[in-house]
Amino acid sequence: MTGCEPVTHDSYSDDVIAGILRRVRAIAMVGASANPSRPSMFVMKYLTAKGYRVIPVNPSLAGQEILGRPVYGRLADVPAPVDMVDIFRNSEAALEVTREAIALKEKLGIKVVWMQLGVRNDVAAAEAEAAGLQVVMNRCPKIEYGRLSGEIGWSGVNSGRITSVRPKLSPKGVQGLIVD
Repeated sequence: MTGCEPVTHDSYSDDVIAGILRRVRAIAMVGASANPSRPSMFVMKYLTAKGYRVIPVNPSLAGQEILGRPVYGRLADVPAPVDMVDIFRNSEAALEVTREAIALKEKLGIKVVWMQLGVRNDVAAAEAEAAGLQVVMNRCPKIEYGRLSGEIGWSGVNSGRITSVRPKLSPKGVQGLIVD
């Protein structure tokens, strides 16, 4: 799979998700919040700790900072490179964000459109795939990273994976597993 073939989006193989999480380094998070109790804040903090460059995008917070990172008002204002656009907006808004990502894919280097848990827009997915972008819907990169690295099991959550292979450690040690 090269990453841009149309898929059903009802499920994704671990290889597809892990491949994305290994390739991506810079993530534009559209709908990022400065509120510490919002899920986007948890995800941004986690992904940043894992070494991703997370760029918050939120028009109502433009010019401010979230976790020490400047907030941009729109995707077009974000400096390149951006490997993935993570959409923390509702399913209806995902189409507009996806179309903006398609328009900016060459300028920013966008390869993936990722729609968060509860966000699914099949029209947006079809348009993105037709433009050569890989799409993930109704998934969270934080949860997927934790599941695939084995970290999610530390909190008693069944990862759905059975393996005798030891997880790989990041240079940060035991509290920093990496997606294999």
